[in-house]
Amino acid sequence: MTQDHSAVENYKGVWGNRIGYGKKPALILIDFMQGYTTQGEPLYAEAVVKAVKKTQAVLEMARQKNLLVIHTNIRYHQKDQVDGGIWVKKSPVMRAMVEGNPAAEFCEEVQPLKTELVLTKNYASSFFGTSLASTLYSAQVDTVILVGCSTSGCVRATAVDAVQHGFRTIVLRECVGDRHEAPHEANLFDIDSKYGDVVSIDNFYEYLNKI
Repeated sequence: MTQDHSAVENYKGVWGNRIGYGKKPALILIDFMQGYTTQGEPLYAEAVVKAVKKTQAVLEMARQKNLLVIHTNIRYHQKDQVDGGIWVKKSPVMRAMVEGNPAAEFCEEVQPLKTELVLTKNYASSFFGTSLASTLYSAQVDTVILVGCSTSGCVRATAVDAVQHGFRTIVLRECVGDRHEAPHEANLFDIDSKYGDVVSIDNFYEYLNKI
């Protein structure tokens, strides 16, 4: 029996309940910035490049269906990144996320429209220190569709906070990426078991065509 099968069997009947979609979803694109998709950058991850490509069609479909679309990015005080607190001390690679650095710009394939909301954050979760929860509540959103990077960092943190704020949490498997497959798969397994549903793009499209 493989390790994956052992985990599935261990969790069976305890974790892994399906939460499903609600009535009004919003698409949240988490930190699709060029630092993750530009070769030579410390944050570069080939899996994120693939996730961006897969997300292009998802974003277009969300726009066609008039879903609320929200993009997040990270920006720090240019001089010393003091607003990154302990996180940039633990993960100094994040100090690159300052205004004027191309690594901090959105990936061209999933650039926000001028009409779409961009929320800037300083930490992993898209909810922490931002107006995201209030924005979603006021728009009567009950389901968040998460795509972005990285799976083990900002995606996971956002998924945990999303369910804690009372939202049905859906992660599109093909549209999230990390720098290594092991933490990527481990965190998808954990999210799917405890915090939300990890589904395919096709599953999401089926849902959109019904609402």
